[in-house]
Amino acid sequence: MSEPYPKYRMVNIGGKTEEEREAAATGKIRLRKSTLELLKQGKIEKGDPLAAAEIAAILAAKKTSELIPLCHPLPITEARATGRITDDGVVVEAVVKTTGKTGVEMEALVAASVYLLTIWDMTKQYEKDEKGQYPFTAVEGIRVTRKVKTDVRK
Repeated sequence: MSEPYPKYRMVNIGGKTEEEREAAATGKIRLRKSTLELLKQGKIEKGDPLAAAEIAAILAAKKTSELIPLCHPLPITEARATGRITDDGVVVEAVVKTTGKTGVEMEALVAASVYLLTIWDMTKQYEKDEKGQYPFTAVEGIRVTRKVKTDVRK
């Protein structure tokens, strides 16, 4: 009799070829105009949220397999996150690269998410209303925008 299908398992990637892989993800955090002005003027009490978020995103990409239960650990060859202030928030693009047997879209998504959450953490004191709630602040639109793979044997 065959073994029962496991409830959870990592996908077997043993037969896949090593390829150069890249993924990009984007997302946005919506912030109050007054918070954005403080951000532009460098007056956020905790420091520079964009710089801290860049480092946090890179670290997050490297730690993805520790955060997502069935995600394969990958040798990250490059990770970066670039944010830009808009009229109503901050938009990020996270890019992650590897040479391996599986893609890095989860790493890019985690990097973008952690980037935005770092911005939230560093600006939350300016975003709360009189009841301590966040009626305006929101993380939105996190998604994969690009996924590329190139056979390294060529």
